[in-house]
Amino acid sequence: MVKVIISGIMGRMGQKIAQIAFQDKDVEIVGGVESPDCAHFHQTVGEVIGEQIDAPIVSDLSEIIDRGEVIIDFAGNTEAVLGHLRLAAADKNKKAMVIGTTGFSEDQIKEIKQLSQDIPVVLAPNMSIGVNLLFKLVEEAARALKDKGYDIEVIEMHHRFKKDAPSGTAVKLVDILRKETGINRVVYGREGIYEGGRPSDEIAVFALRGGDVVGEHTVIFAGMGERIELTHKAGSRDIFAKGAVEAAKWIKDKPAGLYDMMDVLGLK
Repeated sequence: MVKVIISGIMGRMGQKIAQIAFQDKDVEIVGGVESPDCAHFHQTVGEVIGEQIDAPIVSDLSEIIDRGEVIIDFAGNTEAVLGHLRLAAADKNKKAMVIGTTGFSEDQIKEIKQLSQDIPVVLAPNMSIGVNLLFKLVEEAARALKDKGYDIEVIEMHHRFKKDAPSGTAVKLVDILRKETGINRVVYGREGIYEGGRPSDEIAVFALRGGDVVGEHTVIFAGMGERIELTHKAGSRDIFAKGAVEAAKWIKDKPAGLYDMMDVLGLK
């Protein structure tokens, strides 16, 4: 059994992860972390999800870090996540982490990579099985269609409350496309006049926001006379929560290093 602490426990994903983890016989929730502005609303994780769980909720991870083996972090603040990661990587703690928060800067990603030399870390912008299969399919399609005259567009849509744009999943898709095609020019939306039409050496990304859309991602390979579209649509946050819990169980005894859901799911 793996003992987990859930950071961002009162957020949409935090609550869903707690519900899924509570139902898993191989997982024990031993604590929750929330921002100081919200932590006082509930004393225990059980109060948040309506179950009998006497695991405390605190605003300072250091108060309960000794209780857990793996920290699942979906906090909405990237600096808060980095603070948790530094604490987990400290010599006196050495706790594994699963990070689903998105919107990290390049410098923050560098620090995550550095700290993962001391503890095992799963960093994934999207933890669903289907999305990670999409990553694999996009990789294979981009490799097969490279230099064959196909224009590449990425479209994503999420609910109106999502903070970052484009989504972490879209950023990951673009990273895969750049690596496989060698195209480095990325544009975000379009406006104005394109003299001579669309350049062939660019990838365009469009971020749509509205309503309560959980998450949709499409990669379009548009050729002359045909078009290939690879799409994933999420109907429930359960798929992300299940992936996070599976990642926590998988990483418990792994050596230090930076992993992603492709590792967890054995897709590499």
